[in-house]
Amino acid sequence: MVKEFVDFLKQYGVIGLAIAVIIGGKLGDLIKSVVDGLLMPFVGMLTPSGDWRQASWEINKAKFMYGPVIGATIDFVIVAAVVFVIAKTVLREKEVTKK
Repeated sequence: MVKEFVDFLKQYGVIGLAIAVIIGGKLGDLIKSVVDGLLMPFVGMLTPSGDWRQASWEINKAKFMYGPVIGATIDFVIVAAVVFVIAKTVLREKEVTKK
């Protein structure tokens, strides 16, 4: 039974997938750290008020929080750009070794 289970793990690449998920999660942490610690302070310096992520509009009793949406959008664009650069670098190296 144990041998059959190990063969299943090997045949379907479950171990490789698990490793990829773990490394991907840590890479996500690294990229988030770079964005939050190194890039977003520059964005904060470019905005007129320091607490722009809490910006909102109040109409009657409704409070529309647009600051978090803008912050998440900027975070997404920066993270996507960093991932794109890393992916292009890794894939380019892979293509060069093929030729």
